[in-house]
Amino acid sequence: MTDASQPAETAPPKERAASFAKSRRGPILGAIFLMATSAIGPGFITQTATFTAQLGAAFAFAILVSVLIDLAVQMNIWRMITVSGKRAGDLANQAVPYSGHVLAVLIVVGGLAFNIGNIAGGGLGLNALLGIDPKVGGLLTGLLAIGIFLFRKAGRAVDIVVMVLGIGMILMTVFVAIASQPPIGDALRQTFVPDTINFATITTIVGGTVGGYITYAGAHRYLESGLVGPEHVKPVHRASLQGILVTGIMRYVLFLAILGVVASGVVLDVSGQAANPAAQAFGAVLGDAGMRIFGFIFWAAAITSVIGAAYTSATFLSVFSKRLAGGWPLQLATVAFILVSLVVYALIGTAPAALLVFVGGFNGLILPIGLSIFMYIGWFRQRDVLGGYRYPRWLLVVGTLATLLSFWMGISSIGPIFAFLGVGA
Repeated sequence: MTDASQPAETAPPKERAASFAKSRRGPILGAIFLMATSAIGPGFITQTATFTAQLGAAFAFAILVSVLIDLAVQMNIWRMITVSGKRAGDLANQAVPYSGHVLAVLIVVGGLAFNIGNIAGGGLGLNALLGIDPKVGGLLTGLLAIGIFLFRKAGRAVDIVVMVLGIGMILMTVFVAIASQPPIGDALRQTFVPDTINFATITTIVGGTVGGYITYAGAHRYLESGLVGPEHVKPVHRASLQGILVTGIMRYVLFLAILGVVASGVVLDVSGQAANPAAQAFGAVLGDAGMRIFGFIFWAAAITSVIGAAYTSATFLSVFSKRLAGGWPLQLATVAFILVSLVVYALIGTAPAALLVFVGGFNGLILPIGLSIFMYIGWFRQRDVLGGYRYPRWLLVVGTLATLLSFWMGISSIGPIFAFLGVGA
């Protein structure tokens, strides 16, 4: 999907440098928002509403912990990928033969199943926004995503779409948060000193916002800026922090919007598969207008997640064929990925609850596998795999702690996987 135009060699040095910087700005901003919007899908919005209804202001602590874990994971992933100038699958293969192939299979399978849910979420969003039949809305969402990748300069189209929708999601959620008048003082206090700590909610939020393909979405897009190698470590570090900041703002503002409704005494229905607590909350604040705003936010979260899952999963296919490394072949692979998701969605209507439980657990296993390979590279393979780059010890320490925690979360997800497969009692 590389499409950044090269500055003309005949231009003066200063103009050439300015042109180069401008041509790279789009992919950099796109990488920031692709990571952020991929981490905020329909599932995350529903989880936030559910957990806020159950825990109240104490859920703020879970959001804080999830952001800190995201920081540890993303700062390491972005740095290693951009220092080496290689995508995650190729980097893993260089460190541990065929580990990149295994990681690619896990990412593609998990991303494909989750994309069915994302397309279904797009249908629900358009239903709330425009009154369109949910199944038709899902098909339209998938077709629009395919159309974006059929553009000759799909990279620029993706950057613009995820940035515009990402900013729109934040602004509309801020508006609802102000209207719901949440107890900000109590929320701030419990962000750091919660009345109760629920580790299950932390595990769920982290697994759904940094697991699977989401881990690599921003870093893979950043590679296309061309700003790779040890000499570009500072802008990479800054971009990864900005991506987490955007994600954190959206998470916290969404939480405040729901908290205001819950604190006002409105009881949200979080029981049963048909419950939609986020829609209830937005409707309670602004009535029909609130439902329309919810529809836009839910649809925006869905289509940006479809784009992120499809693009990132397709970039992993290059470990099987270098012809898919970039350009038109990569765009066609991304289109094929969305098309398969769309066909399955059209056949089954939505992602069965059991399938989403399975994929959630599946993604919980992908995170520690990938992180373990990257930590191995950081601790023992700096000289050959990273070209002798001296990796910061503090970053390896926090990355290793995040890896150990992700293993604990992964182990806790084995149960749902076995239950899905019918293994055990």
